Amino acid sequence: MPAYDTDWPADSTEFCPHPSAQDIFVCGTYKLEQSEEGKVNAEDPAQDDEDGQGSAAAPARESQKRRGKCLLFRAQDEENLCHRDASVSPLLAIADSEGHITLHELDSEKLMLRQIQSISCATADILCLSLDWSNRRTPTTDLGDMIVSLSNGSLSLLRPQEGAGLAVTDTWHAHDYEPWIAAWNYWDPNVVFSGGDDLKMKGWDVREGGARPLFVNKRFDAGVTTIQSHPHVEHILAVGSYDNTVRLFDTRKPLVPLTEVDVGGGAWRVKWHPSPARKNDLLVACMHDGFKVVRFDFGSGDIGEGLATASKPWEVVERFDQHTSLAYGVDWSYTDNQGSDRTLVASCSFYDHTLHLWRA
Repeated sequence: MPAYDTDWPADSTEFCPHPSAQDIFVCGTYKLEQSEEGKVNAEDPAQDDEDGQGSAAAPARESQKRRGKCLLFRAQDEENLCHRDASVSPLLAIADSEGHITLHELDSEKLMLRQIQSISCATADILCLSLDWSNRRTPTTDLGDMIVSLSNGSLSLLRPQEGAGLAVTDTWHAHDYEPWIAAWNYWDPNVVFSGGDDLKMKGWDVREGGARPLFVNKRFDAGVTTIQSHPHVEHILAVGSYDNTVRLFDTRKPLVPLTEVDVGGGAWRVKWHPSPARKNDLLVACMHDGFKVVRFDFGSGDIGEGLATASKPWEVVERFDQHTSLAYGVDWSYTDNQGSDRTLVASCSFYDHTLHLWRA
C-alpha cells in the first residue's frame, strides 16, 4: 500500500478482532489548535523531546483546543476494539483528549461507526491516555471491563451495567506524572498494570479499589510507556519505556526482568502476535527508530529458564523504516494468513501524519 496521508498527526492504529470484520482497521489522529499566545513547542500527546524522554514538567497550555479524528479503513490486501463474540456486532472504544470514552458500533456493510455511548471519566481538561479491555483472551457476548489511564495520574475502572453500557465504578490516583499506559492481566481479570512518567510500573488488584499497589517497580531509566500481557503465554508481560528498552517480566516476579531488548528508540507501543503459532513474536513501535518485530526464544519448558540459557534470547527478525517521523501506532491483523507466515501490519507516525500497510 502506498503511504496514506492522515492529514492530522497519527498516533494509534488497531485492527478489528471480530470474525466478521477482520479486514477492518482504524487510525486515530490528534491535533492541537491554539492561539499565538498559547503556543507550545510540542504538538504530540506524549510531549516528546528530542531525546525521546518525555516531559514530566510540560509547559503550560493556554487557549488550546484539542481535536481528533478516527479514520476507518477496510484492508484491500489479500483505538481499541472490544473482543466480542461473533454473535454480536463489533465495537470500538475511543479514548479522547477531553476526559471521555466513547463506544461505537460498527456497521460492516455500510462501513460506518455509530456512537452508542459517551462516558465521562474526568473533566474536559484531562486527557484519556490509554484504555484496555479485559476480554482479549476470551471474547464475550457482552462488554468486557475496561481500564483507562488519565493525564492527572489516575486510573478509572469501567464495568458493564445491565442495559446501560459501561459506567465508571472506581477511580484512584496511581502515578505522580502522566500514566501513559494501563493494561489488564489477561489471565487474571482482577489485576491491572500501569506505567507512567514517574519512571514506575505498578500492579493493582481492582477489588481493593486502588488502596495500595500490589507492587511498584522503580527500576526504569525513563518513563514507562506501554505494557501488554501475553494473550497466549501465562505470566509473561512485555513492557516498553522511553529508555529505548523493551523488558519481559514474569508477573509473579515483576521487579526483575527476564530479558531486556534494546530496540534503538523509545518503545511507544508493544503488541504480541494474535496467533498462538507465533507466540514468540512481539511488534514494537520504536518512536525514533521505526517499527520492529522482536522474536524471543522461549524454549520448550520454563520460559524464564529458556531465556536465561538461550544463546540468543531474542532477535529482531523484521523492521520497517519507511516512516519519517515518530513511530507511534502499530497493530497486527487478525486475518487468517491462508498458509502464509507473514501477517498484515498497519503502522502510523506522528509529525508526517502517515499510515502504511506492510507484512511481517
